[in-house]
Amino acid sequence: MELGIFLRSLVIGLSVAAVVGPMSVLCIGRTVAHGWRYGFVSGLGIATADGLYGAVAAFGLTVVASFLVGQQSWVRLIGGLFLIYLGIRTLLTPPATRAAATPTTVGYVGAYLSTLGLTLTNPLTILSFVAIFAGIGIGSGQGGALAAVVTVLGVFAGSTAWWLALTGGVALVRTRFTPQWLAVINRSAGVIIAVFGIFALLSLRR
Repeated sequence: MELGIFLRSLVIGLSVAAVVGPMSVLCIGRTVAHGWRYGFVSGLGIATADGLYGAVAAFGLTVVASFLVGQQSWVRLIGGLFLIYLGIRTLLTPPATRAAATPTTVGYVGAYLSTLGLTLTNPLTILSFVAIFAGIGIGSGQGGALAAVVTVLGVFAGSTAWWLALTGGVALVRTRFTPQWLAVINRSAGVIIAVFGIFALLSLRR
């Protein structure tokens, strides 16, 4: 039973992570600019946030979910501003072309925490997990604590697998580009990320 729940949750985590959005563009841009490790660590931050939101849905923590969804305007404001900041920073930062230009340990921690925080600024993700879990008969406290834990692990594993594949694929292609092309891709990613942030702010007026 637990294996079946894990596999279904893994597919859910993979599917949620694979949706093209600002996080995908950010991870691609970071992989292009700083290499596979930096991009993958950024993806781990997203996977962690997916796992946390999956835990809220799986354990049936409706009070937490309701609070976050109720405060989504403030959360979206912070997320939108941070996306614009990251977009501008990505736009102005040249991609690393030498090993000496790769990030330090502090840089990796910052990459992880920034994507973790950004992903957590989308509390509607909780509702997605609740709806999907209900549709396939898991989560919301059903099946006990063990089933909930297995569900969370499956979501995290699926999301991590996606970011591993995405950043790994981008890293392989990255080696074939000239520094000029790397700069173009990096700047394009910065513009797209900033645009996502602007749209997030505009959505607050609705």
